[in-house]
Amino acid sequence: MIKVLIVEDDPMVAEFNKRYLKEISGFSLAGIVHNVKDAQEFLEKEQVDLLLLDVYMPGMNGLELLQSIRESKIAVDVILITAAADTEKVQKALRLGVADYLIKPFEFERFSQAMEKYKNKSAIFEEKQVLKQEDLDERILHGEKRPSGELTQTLPKGLTPSTLQNIINVIKSKDGTLFSTDDIAESTYISRVSVRKYLKYLTQIGILEESLTYGIGRPVYFYTLKKDKLNQVSMYL
Repeated sequence: MIKVLIVEDDPMVAEFNKRYLKEISGFSLAGIVHNVKDAQEFLEKEQVDLLLLDVYMPGMNGLELLQSIRESKIAVDVILITAAADTEKVQKALRLGVADYLIKPFEFERFSQAMEKYKNKSAIFEEKQVLKQEDLDERILHGEKRPSGELTQTLPKGLTPSTLQNIINVIKSKDGTLFSTDDIAESTYISRVSVRKYLKYLTQIGILEESLTYGIGRPVYFYTLKKDKLNQVSMYL
């Protein structure tokens, strides 16, 4: 498990990050702190693999903590999650080696993408003592390498494999019962608009069956999973 420390001064944002993290396999929450001083004390006592770090906090800011971590040679990776979007701060963070940079406000889809990318990169360091150039190029620097001969398909623009996998997991948990866009959005913390795109696509490729129900108010689309077609999803993941 990848141990994660959330460093965020806004309790509501920290709670959302906690909920998002819970939805992604392979990660465990080590703790939540609300300022740099508490983060430094936590890191002195506990082994942490990854920080989800805000920039704007009372006292020292997140970039100062990141600078201190690098100077102290603490073995921890950092993903910045912040409203700081000016070029100078982004460039400084990248020079200090952040694994990713999420600008608030963001949706679960982007969060999931960052976490899955980090998890996939971490996995190769666990697997191998020595890396080849193709390992670096295909699995770390430029994305993941798929097993030789595996059939792959490209998702439409705007859809990502990690979010598709998250939605598929929830759909499978419905065990063949009808579900709506709202049902999936509530379970995944992904916006209705984004969920709708994925469900429409899964319908187009024959994995879901769509029906329209009229009642009081706006009509509602319901979906059911065609279990015999589920294996087709693997070529997109």
